[in-house]
Amino acid sequence: MIIYKTNGPWFKDLGHLFTSYTMTRISKSVIAIGIYAALFVGAVEYWDLHEYLAMDTMMFSVLGLILGLFLGFRTNTAYDRWWEARKQWGALVNHSRNMAIYVDSMWPESDTGIRRFMAKHIGNFCLALAWHLRDGVKLDNLVYLSEEEIAYYSTKDHVPNFIALRIFQRMAEAHRNGDINEGDYINIKAQHQALLDILGACERIKKTPIPFSYNVYLKLFVTAYGILLPMGLEESFGWTTVPLTMLVFFALLGIELMGEEIEDPFGLDCNDLPTNDIAHTIKGNVFEILEDRKPVEHDRVEQYSKVF
Repeated sequence: MIIYKTNGPWFKDLGHLFTSYTMTRISKSVIAIGIYAALFVGAVEYWDLHEYLAMDTMMFSVLGLILGLFLGFRTNTAYDRWWEARKQWGALVNHSRNMAIYVDSMWPESDTGIRRFMAKHIGNFCLALAWHLRDGVKLDNLVYLSEEEIAYYSTKDHVPNFIALRIFQRMAEAHRNGDINEGDYINIKAQHQALLDILGACERIKKTPIPFSYNVYLKLFVTAYGILLPMGLEESFGWTTVPLTMLVFFALLGIELMGEEIEDPFGLDCNDLPTNDIAHTIKGNVFEILEDRKPVEHDRVEQYSKVF
């Protein structure tokens, strides 16, 4: 995700456009439509075909209005998905911290095992969720995994589910053994349930894109409008039709592709959510709460493998 400061330098913000893969796609398409418009205007001028282009430009105004409504709906829908995903990850931060605070308060100070277990598994749940919403969990990105855990998780298609299962099993075991009372168990169970609810909400966003027929129809409409536009502008603007066509197509295509980019907010595009950074922030927070320190690379895995 591109991080910028509001009310920052105008032209510096504009410079971010050229670091986006979406802008590269837009530029190639705009150049292509510009070449097409230049060939069209050149053919009309060379063979003097103006009499065949007599058409009411009001038609383009009506088509532009309809297209604007479609693109407005497309953009709003995509942004709603992006913002809903951000709210879910904000809730994940809160519930993860709450669970860590509950654990630190409910268990006796001498029980370092439960603190290490929860710090490790809450952090790994968030890291696994970030990768699960992309191309699948890469176990190398999780922390303090023993060989036994790597072998176990390697056989699972849904790693966050099984990390959540481990957390709940430890909570239920503590309740059965009398380490925590009924009230504490109910309270911490609600925090655990919230993690699974967030997981399900993010999967819903990920697996329910805009209907394919709507997506294809909008692309077809934008393409047709761009192809027809030089026919309506050439008689009045001549060679100026070329830059005008490129400008209009740049605006329409840009709105469509920006909506397409943020429709899946969990990827690695410039405007996607920084879920990896958020997950690492949560990991650092829970380690500070439960172990009064940040996780470091040279920690021994053996310290945590005993509490698998």
